[in-house]
Amino acid sequence: MIRNAVIGILVPFIGTALGAACVFFTKHELGRGVQRALLGFAGGVMVAASVWSLIIPAIEQSEQMGRLSFIPVVAGFWGGILFLMLLDHIIPRLNNNAAKADISSGKLSKTAMLVLAVTLHNIPEGMAVGAIYAGYLSGSADITAGTAFALAMGIAIQNFPEHKAFELSQAAEVSS
Repeated sequence: MIRNAVIGILVPFIGTALGAACVFFTKHELGRGVQRALLGFAGGVMVAASVWSLIIPAIEQSEQMGRLSFIPVVAGFWGGILFLMLLDHIIPRLNNNAAKADISSGKLSKTAMLVLAVTLHNIPEGMAVGAIYAGYLSGSADITAGTAFALAMGIAIQNFPEHKAFELSQAAEVSS
């Protein structure tokens, strides 16, 4: 059981690492249409993984609430949105033509901003995988090893093209 959880947690990491590693093997920037296609595919996979592996099982787990079983899911969904909006306001933005981002405590380089963006992007994904595997390890009858692995695999599949397109576009900006 624990072995399955460790493997499942490593699956999204491997997908992210492989997508990011493609930067080193690609000699030129991807075309805009290819970037859009990769990011569109990644977004579609993530929506499917979110609905079938997170939202629907969460509603099913709160069925004892009757008609109000959607409330925990809505509260969690909006809590996550508000948290990401807070981070969006706290974290500095980088103008494409600027060499450094301005923040009150100092300056961040483009590379630091890239690392920060990728890290913050992966927080919700890591929380989702951690939460589903915590439910699986707790013995919840509603969460099977297959369900947890499906979410982990969906995130890994989504991360590969997403990070490849994102890293390549950001690497081109950093080098310029």
